Amino acid sequence: MAKYSVHQQPVETLLSWIKSGDIAIPEIQRPFVWNASKVRDLIDSLYQGYPVGYIITWRNPDVKLKNGELSAGKKVLIDGQQRITALTAAIVGQRVLDKNYKEINIRISFNPLDEKFDVFNKAYEKSPEWIDNINPIVNDEISISKAIRKYCQDNPHANEDLVEERIENLKRIKTKQVGIIELDASLDIDTVTEIFIRINQKGVVLSNADFVMSKIASDEKFGGNTMRKMVDYFCRMLVDKGFIKHIVDNDHTFTQTNYYNEIKWMASGSDDLYVPDYIDMLRVAYTFKFSRGRFSDLVALLSGRNFETRSYEVDIAEASYLRLSAGLSAFVNQTNYQRFVMIIKSTGLISKKLISSQNSLNFAYALYLKLREDGMGEAETQGYVKRWLVMSILIGRYSGSADSRIDEDIKQINEKGIAAYLIQMEQANLGTGFWDFGIINDLESSSVNNNAYNLYLAAQVNKNAVAFLSKSMKISSLIEQRGDVHHIFPKKYLMNYGYPQKAYNQVANFVFTEQATNIKVGMLTPKDYLDKVKTQILAGTNVISTLDSESSLQENLINNDIPNSIDGADHFAYEKFLEERRRLMANKIKIYYESL
Repeated sequence: MAKYSVHQQPVETLLSWIKSGDIAIPEIQRPFVWNASKVRDLIDSLYQGYPVGYIITWRNPDVKLKNGELSAGKKVLIDGQQRITALTAAIVGQRVLDKNYKEINIRISFNPLDEKFDVFNKAYEKSPEWIDNINPIVNDEISISKAIRKYCQDNPHANEDLVEERIENLKRIKTKQVGIIELDASLDIDTVTEIFIRINQKGVVLSNADFVMSKIASDEKFGGNTMRKMVDYFCRMLVDKGFIKHIVDNDHTFTQTNYYNEIKWMASGSDDLYVPDYIDMLRVAYTFKFSRGRFSDLVALLSGRNFETRSYEVDIAEASYLRLSAGLSAFVNQTNYQRFVMIIKSTGLISKKLISSQNSLNFAYALYLKLREDGMGEAETQGYVKRWLVMSILIGRYSGSADSRIDEDIKQINEKGIAAYLIQMEQANLGTGFWDFGIINDLESSSVNNNAYNLYLAAQVNKNAVAFLSKSMKISSLIEQRGDVHHIFPKKYLMNYGYPQKAYNQVANFVFTEQATNIKVGMLTPKDYLDKVKTQILAGTNVISTLDSESSLQENLINNDIPNSIDGADHFAYEKFLEERRRLMANKIKIYYESL
């Protein structure tokens, strides 16, 4: 049995379907990405009779209504939105949003003598040879005979038969055919999602979360279109505080909703540690409220899927929209959001540079919202959230196939409770072998985008540690200010002895230090620059270091996990030094994790 049908329809039929709601178009909250010249080219292709690509729709599954009757699913546009928007802008006169989310008109002008289309400008408005806006003619707002008569009056030397032929051809744009591929309602959600992702790629990586967004945006019955606006607007305000002015100026309807009141605080929010996009917002709200991780299940639930009877019911769709809305409202709640950011910072993860896994943050936030809703105390909740966050980053829990891992974890936490499941995860992943070998191997790296190394820095921040050879400068300050990362064995010194970049840039050779210290050390061996520090301490001068006593030097070396062998170390001892320091760093991470 065919899973899709391919047919042609005239432009006017397609537009009438959209106007009547037979095809649900996701409300266009994002800027229209085509420029006006691309709209012109589309209209020209229709005029010339050239193919303009396919519109792809999917008929939502039939839904069982509360009275037991079946309601035929609406067609949802899953590809071709830009083409449809271009047609409605040029032919129907619908306004579109520009890159600043401001409503604009796109007017296309036509020169019948040259058979040329162009984007409207003031010159065409003044030129008698140009019809400055094709919309009234194509859209039946003025009669074709009147349009021809007026054009010939304005251009008395024009060939009247030629003008008539070309204006009639312009009028026929609405009768030109557009290809439509209709996916059958019998296709399962996973297949439709996969088709959506594949046909929409065009150089942009899309996910099934994009399909969720398209599904939500096309819903008017349960307020999905407004929910979609809230998600888009919140994400935009995270990175552009001034965007609230565009909402207030251009979307008065939205400013009257509860969603607007829930998100408007972000216009004055200042933190940039957790900057979710729309996928992250959906992920957290969905995991928190539905205790699931696979987005394809969310599309099914929003469609009214009853997983037991394998039918689709309007009650389930309605309940699913309500739950998702509640999850998103909890996500954007100012108290929840700011407390969660505070929890992240309290672990020592004070910079985005230290967090390689956005999904670790997402799951931790979903866990925080869940434990609070379950009535767990704030202090206990924060302890579990911190530990889960650090553990998941440490073992790379959500790298790769995040959906299935998230799905498994939230279901296990529901079934066993966070305390029991966290112990189970620690026993399975953080045993003696991990601390004695696994993490030490992870630290054998020249990449600073290394989970183990970043958590080592978080451990330093968490303990309020002071920078290498510094009396009072905190490592946290240097990380926030992008301070110098210093090579304990200077880079140029090791290069002179033939060490390659992969060797001298080992993370176990890195410490944070003040710029002045870094410059003064130069190419000296560790033995030479530490001898100078000791001499200067005795002399009461601070050339290389701000440390002022032998005991403070020893304490500084211990706190920065520098092995004792550093005192007499030269390039021959470098490899042994790295091995010793990796063990010390691993031990610090272990103590840090267990203290959370």
